[in-house]
Amino acid sequence: MIQETDSYDNEEQDLYEHFRIVVDKGQSLLRIDKFLMHRIENATRNRIQNAIELGNVLVNQKTVKSSYKVKPNDIISVVLPHPPRDTEVYPENIPLNIVYEDDDVLVINKPAGMVVHPGYNNYTGTLVNGLVYHFQQLPQLPGNDGRPGLVHRIDKDTSGLLLISKNERSMTYLAKQFFDHTITRKYLALVWGDLTEDGTVTGYIGRSLNDRRVMAIYDSEEKGKWSVTHYKVLERLGYITLIECQLETGRTHQIRAHMKHIGHPLFSDATYGGDKILKGTVFGKYKQFVENCFEMMPRQALHAQTLGFVHPATKKYMHFEAPIPQDFESVLNKWRKYIAATSDQNA
Repeated sequence: MIQETDSYDNEEQDLYEHFRIVVDKGQSLLRIDKFLMHRIENATRNRIQNAIELGNVLVNQKTVKSSYKVKPNDIISVVLPHPPRDTEVYPENIPLNIVYEDDDVLVINKPAGMVVHPGYNNYTGTLVNGLVYHFQQLPQLPGNDGRPGLVHRIDKDTSGLLLISKNERSMTYLAKQFFDHTITRKYLALVWGDLTEDGTVTGYIGRSLNDRRVMAIYDSEEKGKWSVTHYKVLERLGYITLIECQLETGRTHQIRAHMKHIGHPLFSDATYGGDKILKGTVFGKYKQFVENCFEMMPRQALHAQTLGFVHPATKKYMHFEAPIPQDFESVLNKWRKYIAATSDQNA
């Protein structure tokens, strides 16, 4: 039996109980991480194990290890430092940049800075709040409460194309294309370093053991989900390179984590260390030039430029491209002028 509850007292801080599970009388002995993976929607074993390590899972009001085996009548509590919130999404009159719309799908060009869906610390002002204002009956996938119409998402500070379903039929059809990796998604990214060749980054992506806000790449499937990014060099600009990334899988922070993993973090990406001068001198005019670029684009240089999919009703392939946003274009042009000027001085 699973109950959603209110709060739980802890000596160190106020913790709130998000789930309480009373283990059935007939339950056989089973590791708690496996048990919870099958009882809580969208909970992966890796996430559960991390929650247990952080002390967010209690059995009979005591912390346990992942190897603990649940027994009949155990009371399992999942506690977090923020209160549970209902999954109702409140409509807000937020302007949407609609690239394409018909009875089944929407294609939206999301600006950088807009959160896609409500979540902790971001319950209003999101793309989904705007969607439910403009479109009344958006569908939801099972276990995807609070995210009507969404079949995928992009980070808050990533700009570009998002695909939205307007009914359950298209939701199911498009979700299968994402699951089968047949959706075409290409991103423009500006990365630190001089990349000379095209390549592919692979690995199991999961939460960093040192910083839970950051994704890391591992060589074991027990630590993350398989991920693949293909990249192509478009323009070399001395200390930075413009590349095109094509996603084969779509994991959280995939491109950002992959490029960091191979030593080429995204330009101006504060989360993955790209907001510092990583190539070139840290003195003089060059330092000021780079800092000016950071001010012009105070977010990761990543843009979801291309989106292609088979339409759920017509079964025809559809292709969309979003123009590069002004902040990204301005930084690119600034680097082009800098490279041209330094080349002339060295000629």
